[in-house]
This record gives sequence, C-alpha cells and structure tokens, in this order.
Amino acid sequence: MPCGLTDVEDFVRALGVCPPLSRDRLYWAARVSLVRRQADLAAFEGVFAGIFDETPAVSERRGPAPRGESFVSLPAAEGAPDQGGLPWATLPPVVADAEESAADRGVPERRPSALAALAELPFEDLDAAQVAALGERLRAVDWPTRRTRRQQTGSAGRRIAVRPTLTRARRTGWEPVALVRSRPVRRPRRVVLLCDVSQSMQAQATAYLHLMRAFATVADAEVFAFATTLTRLTVVLRHTSAATAVARAGDLVTDRFGGTRIATNLRALLASHHGNTVRGAIVVIGSDGWDSDPPADLAAVLARLRRRAYRIIWMNPRAGVPGFAPQVGAMAAALPFCDRLLPAGTFADLTGVAAEIAACVRPATRGC
Repeated sequence: MPCGLTDVEDFVRALGVCPPLSRDRLYWAARVSLVRRQADLAAFEGVFAGIFDETPAVSERRGPAPRGESFVSLPAAEGAPDQGGLPWATLPPVVADAEESAADRGVPERRPSALAALAELPFEDLDAAQVAALGERLRAVDWPTRRTRRQQTGSAGRRIAVRPTLTRARRTGWEPVALVRSRPVRRPRRVVLLCDVSQSMQAQATAYLHLMRAFATVADAEVFAFATTLTRLTVVLRHTSAATAVARAGDLVTDRFGGTRIATNLRALLASHHGNTVRGAIVVIGSDGWDSDPPADLAAVLARLRRRAYRIIWMNPRAGVPGFAPQVGAMAAALPFCDRLLPAGTFADLTGVAAEIAACVRPATRGC
C-alpha cells in the first residue's frame, strides 16, 4: 500500500482537525487520509487490525478491485437512520446491512487492551510479569516544576531584560526599538517518596517499588522504603532494567514484610544528611496507616515535616474501598498535616497519584 509524504501530511492535518479520542476516530482519520485506491482498502484494514486487535484481523484481498465495485458496506453509527451504502472513499454515517457488513469485515468485539484491563485489578490479583508491564506506564507521567531565580529571554516574558535590550539598541543609535523580555527558568521540583513495605503492605510492595523506580528514573526524586528501619533506594532503582532494579531493592530492604514504625522512620529521615532533600519538595507517603508508634509521635514529626515540605501527599491502598474512614489512630493523626489523601490500591490509582503530583505547580493554602 503506497503512502507518500503528501499522504502523511494529510494524515497529520486530519489528526489536528479530528483528534484521535477513540479508535473509530483514529480509524476514519487514517482511512480517509491514507487510502487512495479501493484496492488498498484490504491492506489498510489488515494493518490497522493487526496493530489494535488481539485476534487475527480481516482476510486480506489481493489484486485490484473489480471495476464495478464503487460502493462498500460499512458499520453504521448507533442511532443513525438507514440511508444505504456510500462511496468507499468517504466517511459514511450509516450503511444498509450493518450486521452483515461487520461480519464480512471481521471486526472483533471491542474490548479494552490487556494493560487497561489489568490497571483496575487489585495488586494481589496480578503476577510479577503483569506488575512489571504496568510499572512501565508510570514512567510516561509529566512531573511538576518550580520557578527559580534565574531568568531567560523569551517572547512570553513579562519583565524587560535591560542588558540585552541595551545591547540591541546599539544597532539603532541607542534607541530601544525592540524590547527583549525575560521570564523565570523552571526546574523540576524534587519529589521524596517513602513507601511502606511492612507485612500489612505485602500485596502492594512490588507495585510501589515500580512507582518508586518511575520517580527515580524520570524525576528529581529521592525514594525510601521503610518498615522498622529506613532504607534509601534511589541509586538502586535507577538501573535500566526494571526486573533487576526491583530485585536489588528487595534484597537491600532487610526488614521487608515486618513491623511498621512510621514516626520513627520519618524522624530518622529528618535527622539524617538527607533531611534537606525535603525542603521545598513534594513528599509522598505510601502506607495503610498501621503504625506501632504512638499517634502523638507521628503528629509531632509530621508537623516538622510540614514546615519543610512544599506538599505532603498520603496514598493509602485502603482509601479506595467503599465506606473507608480514617479510623486508625496514626492515619487520623496524620490527616491534619496532609494536603491530599489518595487511594492507591490499583495501578489506575497510582497513575492518578502521579497525575496529582504533576498538578502541584502553583502555590495553594491547602492542596495542590
């Protein structure tokens, strides 16, 4: 099936006019733009179905189309009236025999992709390969930025850069004809992630390690795992192989699947030489709130952390359960110092957590 540069340009323009918000929209934008001959329709259908379908697609038809075949039956839109077939090169809103046409084209039943279906399942229902496949999707999330004191020239700037403006004015007899503007430089904001890997978080521990790896590889982040002690995993999780990084992290955490001491570990972080990493950072704590330390100790250390951090986000795997209420003593003590309490029981929830972190750009009194 020949596709030249003109066809590709038409396809790009079609995507700009009709964004591919669904599979049907993408199909018709590609078909109207790329298919120039009816003889190429079967090849296009086969390639499109081979990419987006999990089952074998339509049977391909080789050779040129018959001369008298200028119309083709296509699936009708739901609720549209029956107006018969239309020329094959146009986008028909309806066709005559929708059921027979769908059977002839071999269109399979619409189903979500494998990863989209797995994203809604609890972590305990997933195996290691499925968790690793879903973990790679977390690396495609945009991360928040912060405004620095440095300035850079740009047409969208609000301030006038005096020195570049005077330099340019030398060409016009020291008359500032063209004003050079500047705007602040934005840098990635640091994210500090602390994940609970105790016995009560055993089902979520591996998935949280993949989230921590996404933080460590694509963002200015510091990641820690804690149960009874605090373990820094930033360097280990930056390995290029996800399986190797998670395996090394699991070997490094010696108290994995043990007890939980949230207040003690947060106090150890603030007292260590990594304590300054939380200044102006977004601190994300992943835990179910089951803590062996007194709730008063957790409230005291979170008060100190709140004065240093830019935002505190707590993700709880139990928060997505219907009827959830923070009745655990540690969770109730931590809520007044948290900007967000987010569910984190599935990979879809973790994607929402990452999107919430990316939204923390502007200052706010309480919340991102």
